[in-house]
Parts: sequence; structure tokens; C-alpha cells
Amino acid sequence: MVLIETSTVDGGVVIDSAGQEAGYVVEASETRRQYAALPFRLASDGSLQVLLITSRSTRRWIIPKGWPMGQRAPHKVAEREAMEEAGISGRIKKQPLGSYGYDKLMSDGSRVRCRVDVYPLDVRKEKASWPEKKRRERRWMGIEEAASLADDAELVPLIRNLTVGKD
Repeated sequence: MVLIETSTVDGGVVIDSAGQEAGYVVEASETRRQYAALPFRLASDGSLQVLLITSRSTRRWIIPKGWPMGQRAPHKVAEREAMEEAGISGRIKKQPLGSYGYDKLMSDGSRVRCRVDVYPLDVRKEKASWPEKKRRERRWMGIEEAASLADDAELVPLIRNLTVGKD
């Protein structure tokens, strides 16, 4: 945290370069890393579908993601988050599709800038019960619906550019 301390002789309000009143507390500009799964499947009609989940508190449509876990490989972190948050498993790519940024609201009310690496997950199994089932909704939808509902604007191009190749 950084405290900006300035004052004027006449007691006037000092405005800093960011347009904020001086003396307020701001966050350090550190960007934190997260890893996410972009769950997909082919529907019976051959169309590509994406699974989105709701965030726990604000119920925004997002993809499963989480913080690094010790020495666990990033794609394995994304795979685990998909199981915990959405009750799904399958084949996850070892290389990210891309990444996006967003501002995460922390439990203490502060905001942290995050950079999220996104790993495509070809979903093969869906559990009827999973750790966060009571706290989240999950829903399969087409690419355009997912792109229109996804809350993080930088995630939208990754959803729209998702393709299924042979491997």
C-alpha cells in the first residue's frame, strides 16, 4: 500500500495526478497471476459449446480459475479449479489459449489486478455434486451467448476464438 501525503498551506484539497484527493491509500501496482480453464464440448448437433459458471458473491458469468498452487503446473491448477468450481473434468491443454486481465475484488474490499492464463478443457465428465455446487450455477451455452454473458471483457475474444482441433 502507498499513502500519498501532501497538503497545502491554506488547507485546500490537493488532487494528485490520478485525480484523487491526496492522503488516500492506494494499492501497489502489482499484477497477480491466476490460471483458468475454458471448458468446452461439442453438442449433439456438432456445434461448439462453452461452460460458464457464476462467481460466488456477485453472480457474474466467469470461467473457473484460481491462484497458483505451490509447484503444481499451471494447466493442472486450472484443471483442479474446474473440478472444484464447476464439477467437470476432461482433457486440458498444457499450453494456454491466451490470457486476459481483470480487477479482482478481494475480501478486504481492496482490488488487485490479475493476469489470467486460460487453458482449453475438453469436458468429458460432469459430476452431479461437487465442492462449490451450492455456491455457483453452471451452464452450457453456444459461443456467442457465452461471449455476450462473460463478465470480463478481455475474456470475450478468447471465447470467440476457441476452436477444436485434432490432437
